[in-house]
Amino acid sequence: MDRIVVVGAAAAGLTAAETLRREGFEKQITLVGDELHLPYDRPPLSKQVLSGAWETDRIALRKDSVYTESDIGVRLGVRATGLDTSSQVVQLASGDSLHYDGLIIATGVRPRLLPFGHDLTGVYVMRTLDDAVSLKKALASSSRLVVVGAGFLGCEAAASARRLGLDVTLVDPLPQPMVRQFGPMIGGLVSSLHTAEGVSVRTGVGVSSFQGSSHVTGVVLSDGTVLDADVVLVAIGAEPATDWLSGSGLVLDNGIVCDAYCRAAPGVYAAGDVASWHHQGYAEQMRVEHRMNATEQGMAAARNLLGASVPFCPIPYFWTDQYDTKIAAFGLLTGDVTVTEGTPESGKFMAHYTREGKLVGVLSWNMPRELRKARALLMQTG
Repeated sequence: MDRIVVVGAAAAGLTAAETLRREGFEKQITLVGDELHLPYDRPPLSKQVLSGAWETDRIALRKDSVYTESDIGVRLGVRATGLDTSSQVVQLASGDSLHYDGLIIATGVRPRLLPFGHDLTGVYVMRTLDDAVSLKKALASSSRLVVVGAGFLGCEAAASARRLGLDVTLVDPLPQPMVRQFGPMIGGLVSSLHTAEGVSVRTGVGVSSFQGSSHVTGVVLSDGTVLDADVVLVAIGAEPATDWLSGSGLVLDNGIVCDAYCRAAPGVYAAGDVASWHHQGYAEQMRVEHRMNATEQGMAAARNLLGASVPFCPIPYFWTDQYDTKIAAFGLLTGDVTVTEGTPESGKFMAHYTREGKLVGVLSWNMPRELRKARALLMQTG
Protein backbone atom coordinates (compact mmCIF):
# COMPACT_ATOMS: atom_id res chain seq x y z
CA MET A 1 0.00 0.00 0.00
CA ASP A 2 1.18 3.51 -0.86
CA ARG A 3 -1.77 5.60 0.33
CA ILE A 4 -3.98 5.15 3.37
CA VAL A 5 -6.89 7.50 3.99
CA VAL A 6 -8.51 7.83 7.43
CA VAL A 7 -11.92 9.54 7.33
CA GLY A 8 -12.81 10.99 10.72
CA ALA A 9 -10.43 13.18 12.73
CA ALA A 10 -11.41 12.35 16.29
CA ALA A 11 -10.04 9.84 18.79
CA ALA A 12 -10.54 6.70 16.67
CA GLY A 13 -9.21 8.25 13.47
CA LEU A 14 -6.20 9.86 15.10
CA THR A 15 -5.32 6.66 16.98
CA ALA A 16 -5.58 4.69 13.75
CA ALA A 17 -3.24 7.08 11.92
CA GLU A 18 -0.70 7.05 14.74
CA THR A 19 -0.84 3.25 14.97
CA LEU A 20 -0.14 2.94 11.26
CA ARG A 21 3.07 4.92 11.79
CA ARG A 22 3.99 3.00 14.93
CA GLU A 23 3.51 -0.30 13.11
CA GLY A 24 5.96 0.74 10.41
CA PHE A 25 3.81 2.15 7.60
CA GLU A 26 6.06 4.87 6.15
CA LYS A 27 4.06 6.00 3.13
CA GLN A 28 1.24 8.51 2.72
CA ILE A 29 -1.42 8.89 5.42
CA THR A 30 -4.23 11.44 5.04
CA LEU A 31 -6.53 12.21 7.97
CA VAL A 32 -9.82 13.86 6.93
CA GLY A 33 -12.08 15.74 9.35
CA ASP A 34 -15.24 17.79 8.82
CA GLU A 35 -14.49 20.13 11.74
CA LEU A 36 -11.97 22.96 11.68
CA HIS A 37 -10.33 21.73 14.88
CA LEU A 38 -7.50 19.24 15.16
CA PRO A 39 -8.53 16.06 16.99
CA TYR A 40 -9.73 16.68 20.55
CA ASP A 41 -11.21 14.71 23.42
CA ARG A 42 -15.03 14.66 23.48
CA PRO A 43 -15.91 13.42 27.01
CA PRO A 44 -14.85 16.71 28.69
CA LEU A 45 -17.28 18.72 26.52
CA SER A 46 -20.30 17.99 28.73
CA LYS A 47 -18.32 18.31 31.94
CA GLN A 48 -15.11 20.35 32.20
CA VAL A 49 -15.69 22.52 29.10
CA LEU A 50 -19.38 23.19 29.73
CA SER A 51 -18.78 24.00 33.39
CA GLY A 52 -15.86 26.31 32.58
CA ALA A 53 -13.37 24.25 34.60
CA TRP A 54 -11.15 23.79 31.51
CA GLU A 55 -10.20 26.07 28.65
CA THR A 56 -10.83 24.52 25.26
CA ASP A 57 -7.15 24.17 24.38
CA ARG A 58 -6.81 21.63 27.20
CA ILE A 59 -8.82 18.99 25.33
CA ALA A 60 -6.52 18.80 22.29
CA LEU A 61 -5.41 15.18 21.89
CA ARG A 62 -1.99 16.10 20.53
CA LYS A 63 0.20 19.16 20.13
CA ASP A 64 0.04 20.68 16.65
CA SER A 65 3.67 19.76 16.01
CA VAL A 66 2.93 16.03 16.34
CA TYR A 67 1.17 15.90 12.99
CA THR A 68 4.18 17.34 11.18
CA GLU A 69 6.63 15.17 13.09
CA SER A 70 4.58 12.05 12.29
CA ASP A 71 4.13 13.11 8.66
CA ILE A 72 0.36 12.70 8.89
CA GLY A 73 -1.42 14.84 6.31
CA VAL A 74 -4.50 16.51 7.78
CA ARG A 75 -7.48 17.83 5.79
CA LEU A 76 -9.76 19.80 8.13
CA GLY A 77 -13.11 21.47 7.52
CA VAL A 78 -13.98 19.17 4.64
CA ARG A 79 -16.65 16.49 4.70
CA ALA A 80 -16.51 13.16 2.92
CA THR A 81 -19.50 12.91 0.59
CA GLY A 82 -19.04 9.59 -1.18
CA LEU A 83 -17.07 6.39 -1.46
CA ASP A 84 -16.35 4.30 -4.55
CA THR A 85 -14.84 1.06 -3.34
CA SER A 86 -14.29 -0.32 -6.85
CA SER A 87 -12.04 2.57 -7.88
CA GLN A 88 -10.87 3.14 -4.28
CA VAL A 89 -11.78 6.81 -4.13
CA VAL A 90 -13.21 9.01 -1.36
CA GLN A 91 -15.11 12.05 -2.64
CA LEU A 92 -14.97 15.27 -0.61
CA ALA A 93 -17.42 18.16 -0.36
CA SER A 94 -14.68 20.43 -1.72
CA GLY A 95 -14.86 18.57 -5.02
CA ASP A 96 -11.53 16.85 -4.46
CA SER A 97 -11.07 13.09 -4.58
CA LEU A 98 -8.70 11.05 -2.45
CA HIS A 99 -7.39 7.81 -3.90
CA TYR A 100 -6.49 5.13 -1.39
CA ASP A 101 -5.01 1.66 -1.17
CA GLY A 102 -6.31 1.26 2.37
CA LEU A 103 -9.20 3.06 4.07
CA ILE A 104 -10.22 3.42 7.71
CA ILE A 105 -13.62 4.99 8.39
CA ALA A 106 -14.02 6.65 11.79
CA THR A 107 -16.76 9.23 11.16
CA GLY A 108 -18.47 8.67 14.51
CA VAL A 109 -22.07 9.67 15.12
CA ARG A 110 -24.36 12.66 14.75
CA PRO A 111 -26.90 13.84 17.33
CA ARG A 112 -30.39 12.47 16.88
CA LEU A 113 -32.89 15.30 16.40
CA LEU A 114 -36.48 15.80 17.45
CA PRO A 115 -39.00 16.19 14.62
CA PHE A 116 -39.66 19.78 15.76
CA GLY A 117 -38.12 22.80 17.42
CA HIS A 118 -34.58 22.84 16.13
CA ASP A 119 -35.27 26.00 14.14
CA LEU A 120 -35.73 27.95 17.41
CA THR A 121 -32.79 29.76 18.94
CA GLY A 122 -32.01 28.50 22.39
CA VAL A 123 -32.39 24.85 21.32
CA TYR A 124 -29.05 23.04 21.26
CA VAL A 125 -27.48 19.68 20.61
CA MET A 126 -23.97 18.84 21.76
CA ARG A 127 -21.51 16.73 19.84
CA THR A 128 -18.71 19.07 18.78
CA LEU A 129 -16.46 21.57 20.51
CA ASP A 130 -18.33 24.39 18.79
CA ASP A 131 -21.62 22.99 20.12
CA ALA A 132 -20.26 22.97 23.67
CA VAL A 133 -18.85 26.50 23.43
CA SER A 134 -22.17 27.82 22.07
CA LEU A 135 -24.17 26.10 24.82
CA LYS A 136 -21.79 27.32 27.51
CA LYS A 137 -22.24 30.90 26.28
CA ALA A 138 -26.03 30.52 26.29
CA LEU A 139 -26.05 29.12 29.84
CA ALA A 140 -24.02 32.09 31.10
CA SER A 141 -26.94 34.43 30.36
CA SER A 142 -29.78 32.04 31.28
CA SER A 143 -31.43 30.75 34.43
CA ARG A 144 -33.58 27.81 33.29
CA LEU A 145 -32.38 24.78 31.33
CA VAL A 146 -34.44 21.83 30.20
CA VAL A 147 -32.48 18.76 29.15
CA VAL A 148 -34.39 16.36 26.91
CA GLY A 149 -32.83 12.93 27.28
CA ALA A 150 -31.27 11.38 30.39
CA GLY A 151 -28.45 9.27 29.01
CA PHE A 152 -24.72 9.91 29.46
CA LEU A 153 -24.72 13.29 27.75
CA GLY A 154 -27.99 14.58 29.20
CA CYS A 155 -27.14 13.66 32.78
CA GLU A 156 -23.61 15.05 32.59
CA ALA A 157 -24.79 18.32 31.05
CA ALA A 158 -27.55 18.62 33.65
CA ALA A 159 -24.99 18.19 36.43
CA SER A 160 -22.66 20.79 34.91
CA ALA A 161 -25.48 23.32 34.47
CA ARG A 162 -26.75 22.75 38.00
CA ARG A 163 -23.30 23.43 39.41
CA LEU A 164 -23.35 26.69 37.42
CA GLY A 165 -26.46 27.67 39.37
CA LEU A 166 -29.17 27.13 36.75
CA ASP A 167 -32.59 25.70 37.47
CA VAL A 168 -32.41 22.39 35.59
CA THR A 169 -35.14 19.95 34.57
CA LEU A 170 -34.18 16.55 33.18
CA VAL A 171 -36.84 14.89 31.01
CA ASP A 172 -36.91 11.34 29.65
CA PRO A 173 -39.72 8.98 28.59
CA LEU A 174 -38.00 6.02 30.26
CA PRO A 175 -38.65 5.21 33.94
CA GLN A 176 -35.24 6.33 35.24
CA PRO A 177 -32.22 8.25 33.97
CA MET A 178 -29.57 6.05 32.33
CA VAL A 179 -31.79 2.97 32.65
CA ARG A 180 -30.87 1.91 29.13
CA GLN A 181 -27.17 2.08 29.97
CA PHE A 182 -27.12 0.67 33.53
CA GLY A 183 -30.51 -0.86 34.27
CA PRO A 184 -33.30 0.20 36.68
CA MET A 185 -31.44 -0.16 39.98
CA ILE A 186 -28.55 2.12 39.04
CA GLY A 187 -30.95 4.35 37.10
CA GLY A 188 -32.93 4.93 40.28
CA LEU A 189 -29.77 5.94 42.12
CA VAL A 190 -28.82 8.35 39.34
CA SER A 191 -32.28 9.89 39.65
CA SER A 192 -31.83 10.32 43.40
CA LEU A 193 -28.37 11.83 42.84
CA HIS A 194 -29.78 14.55 40.59
CA THR A 195 -32.78 15.18 42.81
CA ALA A 196 -30.51 15.66 45.82
CA GLU A 197 -28.58 18.29 43.84
CA GLY A 198 -31.77 20.23 43.08
CA VAL A 199 -32.51 19.00 39.56
CA SER A 200 -36.17 18.38 38.74
CA VAL A 201 -36.23 14.86 37.27
CA ARG A 202 -39.26 14.18 35.05
CA THR A 203 -39.12 10.59 33.82
CA GLY A 204 -41.79 8.46 32.23
CA VAL A 205 -42.95 11.41 30.14
CA GLY A 206 -42.09 12.57 26.65
CA VAL A 207 -41.84 15.94 24.93
CA SER A 208 -44.65 16.99 22.58
CA SER A 209 -43.49 20.40 21.38
CA PHE A 210 -41.60 23.58 22.18
CA GLN A 211 -43.09 27.00 22.80
CA GLY A 212 -41.72 30.23 21.35
CA SER A 213 -41.95 32.12 18.06
CA SER A 214 -38.24 32.55 17.35
CA HIS A 215 -36.57 31.72 20.68
CA VAL A 216 -37.62 28.78 22.83
CA THR A 217 -39.60 29.78 25.92
CA GLY A 218 -41.09 26.49 27.04
CA VAL A 219 -41.19 22.72 26.67
CA VAL A 220 -44.57 21.00 26.42
CA LEU A 221 -44.57 17.49 27.87
CA SER A 222 -46.75 14.63 26.70
CA ASP A 223 -48.85 14.89 29.87
CA GLY A 224 -49.66 18.54 29.08
CA THR A 225 -47.21 20.09 31.55
CA VAL A 226 -45.36 23.16 30.30
CA LEU A 227 -41.80 23.74 31.54
CA ASP A 228 -40.47 27.27 31.27
CA ALA A 229 -37.08 27.32 29.56
CA ASP A 230 -34.45 29.81 28.48
CA VAL A 231 -32.32 27.06 26.96
CA VAL A 232 -33.07 23.49 25.85
CA LEU A 233 -30.49 20.79 25.27
CA VAL A 234 -31.70 17.89 23.13
CA ALA A 235 -29.69 14.81 24.11
CA ILE A 236 -31.78 11.93 22.80
CA GLY A 237 -28.96 9.81 21.47
CA ALA A 238 -26.97 9.68 18.26
CA GLU A 239 -26.98 8.01 14.86
CA PRO A 240 -23.95 6.60 13.03
CA ALA A 241 -22.62 9.10 10.47
CA THR A 242 -23.02 6.84 7.45
CA ASP A 243 -25.22 8.90 5.10
CA TRP A 244 -22.22 9.66 2.86
CA LEU A 245 -21.73 5.92 2.30
CA SER A 246 -25.03 5.37 0.51
CA GLY A 247 -24.32 3.51 -2.71
CA SER A 248 -20.80 2.56 -1.62
CA GLY A 249 -21.60 -1.15 -1.40
CA LEU A 250 -20.76 -1.29 2.30
CA VAL A 251 -23.35 -2.96 4.51
CA LEU A 252 -25.00 -0.31 6.69
CA ASP A 253 -27.13 -1.44 9.63
CA ASN A 254 -26.84 0.62 12.81
CA GLY A 255 -23.39 1.61 11.63
CA ILE A 256 -20.89 0.10 9.21
CA VAL A 257 -21.19 -3.66 9.49
CA CYS A 258 -17.76 -5.23 9.98
CA ASP A 259 -16.39 -8.69 10.68
CA ALA A 260 -14.46 -9.63 13.81
CA TYR A 261 -11.38 -7.84 12.44
CA CYS A 262 -13.15 -4.49 11.91
CA ARG A 263 -13.13 -5.13 8.16
CA ALA A 264 -16.10 -3.79 6.20
CA ALA A 265 -14.82 -4.70 2.72
CA PRO A 266 -11.47 -5.59 1.15
CA GLY A 267 -9.07 -2.82 2.16
CA VAL A 268 -11.79 -0.96 4.10
CA TYR A 269 -11.96 -0.97 7.90
CA ALA A 270 -14.05 0.95 10.44
CA ALA A 271 -13.43 2.06 14.02
CA GLY A 272 -15.13 3.92 16.85
CA ASP A 273 -18.76 4.93 17.25
CA VAL A 274 -19.59 4.26 13.60
CA ALA A 275 -18.40 0.63 13.55
CA SER A 276 -20.67 -2.35 14.17
CA TRP A 277 -18.46 -5.40 14.45
CA HIS A 278 -18.75 -9.06 15.42
CA HIS A 279 -17.38 -9.50 18.94
CA GLN A 280 -16.17 -13.10 19.02
CA GLY A 281 -15.95 -13.17 22.81
CA TYR A 282 -19.62 -12.29 23.24
CA ALA A 283 -20.70 -13.95 19.98
CA GLU A 284 -22.79 -10.93 18.99
CA GLN A 285 -22.72 -7.85 16.79
CA MET A 286 -21.80 -4.75 18.80
CA ARG A 287 -21.51 -1.00 18.34
CA VAL A 288 -20.06 0.90 21.29
CA GLU A 289 -20.27 4.69 21.69
CA HIS A 290 -17.58 5.33 24.24
CA ARG A 291 -14.16 6.91 24.36
CA MET A 292 -12.04 3.91 25.32
CA ASN A 293 -13.54 1.79 22.56
CA ALA A 294 -12.67 4.47 20.01
CA THR A 295 -9.00 4.31 20.97
CA GLU A 296 -8.79 0.53 21.15
CA GLN A 297 -10.68 -0.03 17.92
CA GLY A 298 -8.66 2.60 16.07
CA MET A 299 -5.52 0.64 16.95
CA ALA A 300 -7.11 -2.69 16.02
CA ALA A 301 -8.39 -1.47 12.65
CA ALA A 302 -4.99 -0.02 11.73
CA ARG A 303 -3.10 -3.18 12.67
CA ASN A 304 -5.53 -5.41 10.82
CA LEU A 305 -5.39 -3.22 7.73
CA LEU A 306 -1.63 -3.82 7.79
CA GLY A 307 -2.19 -7.58 8.01
CA ALA A 308 -2.30 -8.46 11.71
CA SER A 309 -5.56 -10.47 11.43
CA VAL A 310 -6.34 -10.30 15.17
CA PRO A 311 -10.03 -10.32 16.21
CA PHE A 312 -11.13 -7.25 18.15
CA CYS A 313 -12.47 -8.60 21.46
CA PRO A 314 -12.31 -5.87 24.12
CA ILE A 315 -14.05 -5.80 27.46
CA PRO A 316 -16.19 -2.64 27.03
CA TYR A 317 -15.43 0.16 29.49
CA PHE A 318 -17.81 2.97 30.38
CA TRP A 319 -17.66 5.88 32.78
CA THR A 320 -19.55 9.03 33.68
CA ASP A 321 -18.75 11.86 36.11
CA GLN A 322 -21.74 13.65 37.65
CA TYR A 323 -21.28 16.11 40.53
CA ASP A 324 -18.81 14.38 42.88
CA THR A 325 -19.80 10.90 41.75
CA LYS A 326 -17.86 8.71 39.34
CA ILE A 327 -19.66 5.71 37.90
CA ALA A 328 -17.48 3.33 35.92
CA ALA A 329 -18.08 -0.14 34.55
CA PHE A 330 -16.61 -2.99 32.53
CA GLY A 331 -18.40 -5.58 30.43
CA LEU A 332 -22.05 -6.01 29.53
CA LEU A 333 -24.40 -4.16 31.86
CA THR A 334 -27.51 -6.29 31.51
CA GLY A 335 -29.00 -9.08 33.56
CA ASP A 336 -29.34 -9.48 37.32
CA VAL A 337 -27.61 -6.85 39.48
CA THR A 338 -26.18 -7.56 42.93
CA VAL A 339 -24.34 -5.17 45.23
CA THR A 340 -21.19 -7.05 46.27
CA GLU A 341 -19.29 -4.47 48.29
CA GLY A 342 -20.24 -1.24 50.06
CA THR A 343 -23.79 0.13 50.02
CA PRO A 344 -25.74 2.58 47.87
CA GLU A 345 -26.63 4.50 51.06
CA SER A 346 -22.95 5.16 51.76
CA GLY A 347 -22.34 6.53 48.26
CA LYS A 348 -19.70 3.88 47.57
CA PHE A 349 -20.42 0.40 46.27
CA MET A 350 -19.60 -2.30 43.73
CA ALA A 351 -22.21 -4.18 41.71
CA HIS A 352 -22.01 -7.34 39.60
CA TYR A 353 -24.17 -8.05 36.54
CA THR A 354 -24.89 -11.71 35.86
CA ARG A 355 -26.67 -13.68 33.15
CA GLU A 356 -27.74 -17.22 34.04
CA GLY A 357 -25.34 -17.10 36.94
CA LYS A 358 -22.34 -16.00 34.84
CA LEU A 359 -20.59 -12.71 35.61
CA VAL A 360 -20.83 -10.44 32.55
CA GLY A 361 -20.29 -6.93 33.96
CA VAL A 362 -19.00 -5.01 36.96
CA LEU A 363 -19.87 -1.46 38.06
CA SER A 364 -18.26 0.89 40.53
CA TRP A 365 -19.98 3.81 42.25
CA ASN A 366 -17.08 5.84 43.66
CA MET A 367 -14.90 2.74 44.18
CA PRO A 368 -12.30 2.92 41.34
CA ARG A 369 -9.66 0.78 43.04
CA GLU A 370 -12.11 -2.05 43.63
CA LEU A 371 -13.25 -1.79 39.99
CA ARG A 372 -9.77 -2.69 38.78
CA LYS A 373 -9.87 -5.83 40.91
CA ALA A 374 -13.34 -6.67 39.62
CA ARG A 375 -12.14 -6.33 36.03
CA ALA A 376 -9.57 -9.05 36.68
CA LEU A 377 -12.36 -11.28 37.99
CA LEU A 378 -14.43 -10.53 34.89
CA MET A 379 -11.52 -11.52 32.65
CA GLN A 380 -11.11 -14.81 34.54
CA THR A 381 -14.76 -15.73 34.00
CA GLY A 382 -14.34 -15.00 30.28
